[in-house]
Amino acid sequence: MAKQFPSLDARLSDFIARQRVFFTASAAPGARVNVSPRSTEALRVLGPDAVAYLDRTGSGNETAAHLKADGRLTIMLCAFEGLPMILRLYGRGTVLARGGAGYRSLLGTAFGGAEPPGARQIVRLDIDLVQTSCGYAVPLFDYRDERDNLDRWAAAKGEAGLDAYRREKNVASLDGLPTGLFDEA
Repeated sequence: MAKQFPSLDARLSDFIARQRVFFTASAAPGARVNVSPRSTEALRVLGPDAVAYLDRTGSGNETAAHLKADGRLTIMLCAFEGLPMILRLYGRGTVLARGGAGYRSLLGTAFGGAEPPGARQIVRLDIDLVQTSCGYAVPLFDYRDERDNLDRWAAAKGEAGLDAYRREKNVASLDGLPTGLFDEA
């Protein structure tokens, strides 16, 4: 039932545009595997071989640590509405540091220059394999709305509070791997 493709085509890009949530999966040798859900409001298809998402401040920064140590990243989307399908994007991830030239450029071209409260970095995935599978076992859900909790939390913290929070919670992974968050942009 699974089919593999070398890159995204228009049909798969359209599937991505219709989804509400995606999941990232990363790991580094000897470290825990991390899986995180994210809103597709932050995800952009950059072309047939690349996607990126605008990553926001959270309680950890596992993906950045794993990418710094190993580079492997998988993004998965699955249909919770309509026809069933699971889409996995495999490849190598890169973290674009907030304030750096790559970040500013991609923020402008892919995200319209809009930086939401708590923006931390952009994660780019250079795709080397695309795989679809049936998704027959994925349940149907009805979408209600986006949550505004992160926006409110980040706005209340302010830039200085976010910086302090990131320095406390986002500089190392659960396994002590450095995230590179405060490396030169």
